[in-house]
Amino acid sequence: MAAERMVVVGGDAAGMSAASQARRLRGRDELEIVAFERTRFTSYSACGIPYWIAGDVRERDALVARTPREHAERGIDLRTRTEVVELDVPGQRVLARDLESGEEGWTGYDKLVLATGASPVRPPLPGIEAPGVHGVQTLDDGEALIDTLARTEGRRAVVVGAGYIGVEMAEALLRHGYEVTVVHRDEQPMSTLDPDMGRMVGDAMTGMGITVVNGAAVTGIVTGAGGRARAVATDDAQYPADVVVLGIGVRPRTELADAAGLPRGTSGGLLTDLSMRVRGHEDVWAGGDCVEVLDLVSGRTRHIALGTHANKHGQVIGANVGGGYATFPGVVGTAVSKVCDLEIARTGLREKDARAVGLRFETVTIRSTSRAGYFPGAAEMTVKMTAERGTGRLLGVQIVGREGAGKRVDVAAVALTAGMTVEQMTALDLGYAPPFSPVWDPVLVAARKAAAKQRAGG
Repeated sequence: MAAERMVVVGGDAAGMSAASQARRLRGRDELEIVAFERTRFTSYSACGIPYWIAGDVRERDALVARTPREHAERGIDLRTRTEVVELDVPGQRVLARDLESGEEGWTGYDKLVLATGASPVRPPLPGIEAPGVHGVQTLDDGEALIDTLARTEGRRAVVVGAGYIGVEMAEALLRHGYEVTVVHRDEQPMSTLDPDMGRMVGDAMTGMGITVVNGAAVTGIVTGAGGRARAVATDDAQYPADVVVLGIGVRPRTELADAAGLPRGTSGGLLTDLSMRVRGHEDVWAGGDCVEVLDLVSGRTRHIALGTHANKHGQVIGANVGGGYATFPGVVGTAVSKVCDLEIARTGLREKDARAVGLRFETVTIRSTSRAGYFPGAAEMTVKMTAERGTGRLLGVQIVGREGAGKRVDVAAVALTAGMTVEQMTALDLGYAPPFSPVWDPVLVAARKAAAKQRAGG
């Protein structure tokens, strides 16, 4: 009996996690695995690129979890610099193009895994493709930016966008000795936070010497000698730049799936069931940054591009293709980042998210410290908590503070996943010792205040 063939489109976190897990469960004589990847690299941490550029990570290869050779040694036919250009779902085959030779050929499959990732948002603005303008999506992007930083004589940098990548790149450029300006269209940095918490991030960035320009939509990149970028233009100003970094965000890469008629959700990602099987297609799975996932708090699907999710998707897909059974139940929207020594974390719904799904809610904001106030190194943090009015169900938590603040969001993420109320949270048995926490952990202080507000409101 001939072995089944699993074809994977995309060789990063979701795709190669799926391939590796399926290989663990089924031997080479049972399952042939062919994977196609457009770039030279596989299984690497894109989230680590800003820290490589900043100098925290010494070399590119430290970000690579498993090389193409290592995958091949495990019985995975991984073809790099090869792009899948067409899906024939009824015929169960894919058309792939060798990017070096230009040759094309069809490969049949029994099981198809789509892990095409996400594309950086790159608006069609004048000068956007000019030398000196960089994205930070891939390892090749990181190498190109590091090369530019080494060769550029001027020391002015403009970052377009103030989300996670934007603030992380602002720090990286600051550490390279650049005068950094962050330009973005929202009214405060980190639009994944509520405005009051985002303003705290903006104030802290300003205190670090970063110029933050709020509410400014970029209209183009101004070029100079040799066509290189020399400034970023908005409607009413120009901001001089020797280097421009784009951190505007990403969107699901679904062009292949669209052409094949596969279903997409409201935020553009592919729709799957809990087993990560594409809805309505028995032998097609999808995972990673190209899919939408269920938000366990709002009950709606959303697109979240994170390596943590992508690796879990891959494990689930690989288990199912490998003959087992696994599911991915959903997410609560947890994310954490930093700019210099400021830690930024969130999980669950923002106020506008809660309004969008028709929830009535209350919010509380508290200030506390990372350790007992009398213990050396105690750092301040602000915790904002949102709870459903009436039921007291936790809806979301946001934290901004110094060392020891960010990872406290994990307690809230677990509470959200369990569907806990803020009253129930007040009884959580968290670890305490003066070097690690006040007697009442800041998250529990916020829960106590939220629970009291619930009781006062009946």
